[in-house]
Amino acid sequence: MGVRDYITTYMFETPPHLSNRMDLAKALAQIELAESFANENFRIIRQTRTGLMSYPVDPDYARAQLAASVYLQMALRPSIVHVVGYCEADHAATAGEVIESCKMATKVIQNCLYGMPDMTKDPAVQRRKDELVEEAMVIVEAIQQLGGGRAGDPLTDADVLVRAVEIGLLDAPQLKGNPYACGKVRTKIINGANYAVDEEGNILSEKERVKQLFAEL
Repeated sequence: MGVRDYITTYMFETPPHLSNRMDLAKALAQIELAESFANENFRIIRQTRTGLMSYPVDPDYARAQLAASVYLQMALRPSIVHVVGYCEADHAATAGEVIESCKMATKVIQNCLYGMPDMTKDPAVQRRKDELVEEAMVIVEAIQQLGGGRAGDPLTDADVLVRAVEIGLLDAPQLKGNPYACGKVRTKIINGANYAVDEEGNILSEKERVKQLFAEL
């Protein structure tokens, strides 16, 4: 029997300098892509969580960040909220701090369930969501091209995916120095959104980036 229920986690504030609008757009793009596979035999359950790197060390600021993050997450109507202890930027949460964090999150969730504005309808959020989905599909098509004729389904073939990481189709700045990855992509926060950029800091579309990568092969 195959997998029938799958929990997909949407991590907010990652990277931590995204604006709320662009963070929500990122999550909506992930949902549109991931939940396109859902049907009567395969259910996707939404789980959200706060990005650990977004927490300030100051405990009062960190408490505010937890509450604000959970409020934004509720725009997705998640079935599960993974509460990340507000103190985690400073130390591992104690039992008391876990309880305190959960009580704060619970109150925010209760308020939202009474009724909240639908932030997903914001035109700027929708524009960025559509842009991210389009950019993601460029990468998907590039992986299919990379594995063309060598794999039944390049998107699930381990060798093709390894090669995609090696040449930088699937890349991140944090992979720099990793012997098994490319790590050459540059990113920059522009107007609250995270973009790939060229050496001069100009936005680099995925079509342009993929074209450059294949030209170097």
